[in-house]
Amino acid sequence: MIEKEKLKSYASKLMFDMKDEEYETLQREFDVILKQMELISLIDGIKDVEPLTFPFELEEAKFREDEVKDVISVDEALFNVKDKLHNQVKVPKVVE
Repeated sequence: MIEKEKLKSYASKLMFDMKDEEYETLQREFDVILKQMELISLIDGIKDVEPLTFPFELEEAKFREDEVKDVISVDEALFNVKDKLHNQVKVPKVVE
């Protein structure tokens, strides 16, 4: 089981504010996920399966062309921004 203190540390780093009972729920959910991963690891030949990174071959993918619509100016985009720097939104650092 993942320790509650470790979950609190991760939540703090990600700037989440959670109640104690939410951590207990999260612990139970992680416990289920870890058990499922353990079951998956028991499948014969699972280590030989290449990880799926995209649901289908990219050569077969048909992407639409981007269409530019309703363009707004930089000033309009930054109108309600509290903190900006060089025409960019300045956000708090969330990683160590």
